Amino acid sequence: MSESVRRHREAAPESVRVAVLTISDTRTPETDTGGDTIRRLLQEAGHEIAGSAIVKDEAEQIEARLDEFLADPGVDAVITTGGTGISARDTTYEVVSRKLDKVLDGFGELFRVLSYEEVGAAAILSRATAGSAGGKFLACLPGSANAVRLAMEKLLVPEIAHVVFELKRHR
Repeated sequence: MSESVRRHREAAPESVRVAVLTISDTRTPETDTGGDTIRRLLQEAGHEIAGSAIVKDEAEQIEARLDEFLADPGVDAVITTGGTGISARDTTYEVVSRKLDKVLDGFGELFRVLSYEEVGAAAILSRATAGSAGGKFLACLPGSANAVRLAMEKLLVPEIAHVVFELKRHR
């Protein structure tokens, strides 16, 4: 790790406030394995859950809830799960893409490399993405609990505080 990255990580907050949005036509609070995984891993890492919701895979519902979370001053980051595939019902990527001011291309690229190691060529079906939206961090994950665990453990939990720090640094 470079000295610059080490210094930024040390300056980053120990805890960030994250809203979790599950996008699914079938998940309920009792069956929301992706959202549960995100919340559990964030809390285990010392982060705060600032909000949580489940919406249908309808662009208007996704956008409305994202807008609420992104406008909330008590939210530093939003992580979504679900709706990132290529079926006709998968609209999360399109909604999230319209919200992103800056795309972190490396997030999706690294996620697909890590996924490839676990699921092989099926990794190309994921449209996981992340970036900044209105000065906040927004990450878009698949709905599979295994994919969520992979993204959280390998990418988001280790880096989310650093990303939030960078986004707040010059506001």
